[in-house]
Amino acid sequence: MIGGHATPAGTARYLERLAGRIPAEHFRDLAGGVRASSIGLGTYLGREDAATDALYQRAIGRALERGVNVLDSAINYRHQRSERTIGAALAAALGGGLTREEIVVATKGGFLPFDAEVPSDPSAYFQATYVRPGIIQPGDVVRSHCMTPRYLRHQLDRSRANLGLETVDVYYVHNPETQLDEIPRPEFLKRLREAFAALEEAGREGRLRLYGVATWTGFRIDPGEAGYLSLAELVDVAREVGGEDHRFRVVQLPYNLAMPEAFTRANQKVDGVFVSTLEAARRLGIYVMASASVYQGQLTRGLPPVVTEYLPGFSSDAQRAIQFVRSTPGIGTALVGMKTLAHVEDNVGVAAAVPMPWEQFKRLFNEA
Repeated sequence: MIGGHATPAGTARYLERLAGRIPAEHFRDLAGGVRASSIGLGTYLGREDAATDALYQRAIGRALERGVNVLDSAINYRHQRSERTIGAALAAALGGGLTREEIVVATKGGFLPFDAEVPSDPSAYFQATYVRPGIIQPGDVVRSHCMTPRYLRHQLDRSRANLGLETVDVYYVHNPETQLDEIPRPEFLKRLREAFAALEEAGREGRLRLYGVATWTGFRIDPGEAGYLSLAELVDVAREVGGEDHRFRVVQLPYNLAMPEAFTRANQKVDGVFVSTLEAARRLGIYVMASASVYQGQLTRGLPPVVTEYLPGFSSDAQRAIQFVRSTPGIGTALVGMKTLAHVEDNVGVAAAVPMPWEQFKRLFNEA
């Protein structure tokens, strides 16, 4: 497996290599001084086949050349194939001049994944893979989701093997709010506390650098709703198990022109005041990666004319949608699925532009 992890010196070197082509504002400060690109490559969509693997591998290699040093996946994406494709792409790229220390790799665990394809008997597969070896116990799984320490350790190690990396830079508990559909909140927090303790231990062992939660609804809905997550509460849990130097430093949530709640909805209470999730993250020292930046392709065409008016100089609606996300105060990295070279060239073209100034962003947001 490839040793090392993203470092301040390594990512600074990556930025220097791109000097003159991409402005420094394209890179943001991740915890510990690591510099992360404002556009990241996601690997969620696509068929579970060799042709899609090959497309992703080429796209990842090109994105690394063009200024994207954030790669995002999850063990259940394309039945583990996305992680393995990132691993193959990294092995090729690191043989061509890049170093491990220049690249931020994030993945997720929580959902029970298949292996490469859907088995003919899923129940038998889960019994053989997880139940009989004792990786999960009755009652651990809620709606195909598990976050016990034993399970997360197993999944982290499987992800590391898939990626071919000794250390994952960011590891997320994947959609933990899934369990709030069936278990009481006190039990949920107990499970999350145990999960965070296991991830802190994995950090001390060098298997991960940072951890967090990747959510879909948890930070977008109002307090009182079943799946609501309080960011301040999660940080408190991390402090309980990891102290002030805890590794809970990153969250992932959906944010785009059609789903702006992280910026607009004051649903997070910090120091007695309700603020937006992005503002709460800023106050709590949490880096935010935005998923669904182009809403799984739905925002790549047909945007209102006002968006073009306020975002001149871009050649596609996809570029405009990405520029909106990466320009939003509080967003660190806008994740975009890219599995063709054409997607990479179009999307990464945004990196050559500086983010919108605040005054321009406010006008666009009010109009849109």
